[in-house]
Amino acid sequence: MHSKALLLVFLIGFPILASAQSYKKSIREFQEDLNKSFTDPEKSPLSKEKMEEFKGLPFFPIDEKYSVTAKLEWLPPSNPLRMRTSDDRLRAYDRFAKATFTLDGKEYTLILYSDRSSRQKEESKNRLFLPFTDQSNGTGTYGGGRYIDLEIPEGDTIVIDFNKAYNP
Repeated sequence: MHSKALLLVFLIGFPILASAQSYKKSIREFQEDLNKSFTDPEKSPLSKEKMEEFKGLPFFPIDEKYSVTAKLEWLPPSNPLRMRTSDDRLRAYDRFAKATFTLDGKEYTLILYSDRSSRQKEESKNRLFLPFTDQSNGTGTYGGGRYIDLEIPEGDTIVIDFNKAYNP
């Protein structure tokens, strides 16, 4: 009887463990791909000098609780917000939507942006940009904040995975 109960616990727990491992693997692959893009002269926002000294972007330990589903509220057109990017260009971004989610019992709202120049290109017309700041800015991460790149969802919710956040 004892071995049957142990087998049942194993069979129930194994899919959860496998799912967590698969999730962590997918995040590590994302982080590796992002690091590779920073070393690619055609994709990198870094100057040639900075690319030579680039060792990889810093990431926090992967924690699945930082993957949240946010409710979207579409925003009306407004004047663009001009932001200086890590490649030192000034880009025009439109406020696209408010994303509201709960993390550790506290509600947060962040603004998602659409890059005007990216919308002109077929391969990037559905991209969204989420800049944000948190308590790590200026100590553990870049003082100006971190970013997450997203795609426009089909519905009125979006998954925001802070394990994919990066800074220049």
